[in-house]
Amino acid sequence: MITQRKIKIPKDVSAEITGDTLHVSGPKGKIERRMHYPGVSIKIEDGAFIAETESTRKKVVAMLGTYASHADNMFHGVIEEYVYTMKVVYSHFPIQLKATKEALEIANFLGEKQSRYAAIPEGVKMKVANDEVVLTGIDKELVGMASGRIEKATKVRGRDSRVFQDGIYIVKKA
Repeated sequence: MITQRKIKIPKDVSAEITGDTLHVSGPKGKIERRMHYPGVSIKIEDGAFIAETESTRKKVVAMLGTYASHADNMFHGVIEEYVYTMKVVYSHFPIQLKATKEALEIANFLGEKQSRYAAIPEGVKMKVANDEVVLTGIDKELVGMASGRIEKATKVRGRDSRVFQDGIYIVKKA
């Protein structure tokens, strides 16, 4: 018995498979992802991405859903970018942000003399305004990784987290 997951490819998106890599291009850009797992095959037929397996093992069948989700996220990303909005929250010391090409510098966090840094992966655009950081990109994984790094960089250590709730937090994902 063959188990498969199908994802319809949108009109203005072109997708092709080379070996075990899915290449997707659309109006916002190009993205590729390697999809290799033993017992799982991927193909494109009749305007749809298909991941299938003959195995009945739970882990192998679960990978079909994972690959279908990855492909769907890629199709969505090249049509309209992923946008994560983050809010800067402080009550003790005003946090100062400085955006560089490869990192976000967080100065004066909890009055610390040393700045904290959050690396921003290539392919993610960052806009810093007043008390808001907006991350955009076509790869959902990279945008999420960048926002996670920013949240982690502002993690409060050595103080009571009920009192010191300062940080930079995700408030909206689109």
